[in-house]
Amino acid sequence: MYGGSAGTGGGERDTERGEFGGPEELGFENLRLGQDVRFLFVAVGGGGIRVGREVARRHPRYVETIAIHCDASVQGMEEFDRRITLEPHTGDDPDGPAAAGSLARAAEPALERIFDGAAFVTIVGSLGGTAGSGLFPSVVDAASRAAVVVSVFAIKPFAAEAERRGLADRTLGRLPFLEAFVEKQQRGGGRLAILDNEALAQRAPKMAFNGVARHWADLLQSYMEREIIHPAEAAVEASRIARVAEHGPMNRPLEEEAHLRPPPEESVPGVPLMPRLLPAATAHPERDAELTFEIVGPTGPEPLR
Repeated sequence: MYGGSAGTGGGERDTERGEFGGPEELGFENLRLGQDVRFLFVAVGGGGIRVGREVARRHPRYVETIAIHCDASVQGMEEFDRRITLEPHTGDDPDGPAAAGSLARAAEPALERIFDGAAFVTIVGSLGGTAGSGLFPSVVDAASRAAVVVSVFAIKPFAAEAERRGLADRTLGRLPFLEAFVEKQQRGGGRLAILDNEALAQRAPKMAFNGVARHWADLLQSYMEREIIHPAEAAVEASRIARVAEHGPMNRPLEEEAHLRPPPEESVPGVPLMPRLLPAATAHPERDAELTFEIVGPTGPEPLR
């Protein structure tokens, strides 16, 4: 049913406090991005994985890349840090999105382990196909139950793919019934953006088909850098500087000063960042008009303005 490649570990939530502790409790300036604070980029379905491979090949810093598919061939995609195959015990391909969805629901414990301790999760999935539409809701649901901030990007097929496009719309219609994701949206920690291939084709009619995945990958990488990674780096650095200013670096022994910023290869148990310490992942249409074509919230889609 479930197959996956080995990957890196992550931090854990402090369940006794029920919340993430503040900088003073966590030693915020000592958190290591990518270790104590986990950044996951997850590609779901064939089209989502095509976009995901473009992103993974660029090795975004701190980010752990994961591919989830119903096809065992995904195991050979070494660009990803983890490759997850959801398939029947018989090895046959699932018969349609409903069967793929059943596989994903059966694999929920495994999906939850993937997202356990994650701080920021970015998901891209291609809707309208067997794997994409079938797996997508379960992946979003599992991520929403575990992560602090979840950014979801759903790729809609071209208008010429009428049947697939209709299936994509039905899949999107299921997302408002995912309680964990809706609650995440209401608290400001969940975003759903639609990447519409048809709208892109109308705006860039001369774009080659293989350029579509590259285009979306460019936008997703830019989004993660600007809205997630850069703010995380700034928050950690600001806390480190504040700690030095408070205690006075000249009054601290050199060996103690050396521990202000532990080397990246050192591994310690970690805790994900609090949402209030970093801004929630958001889209800025005024700066990136091409990033999303509509934002879907708990009450339905609203066009960007």
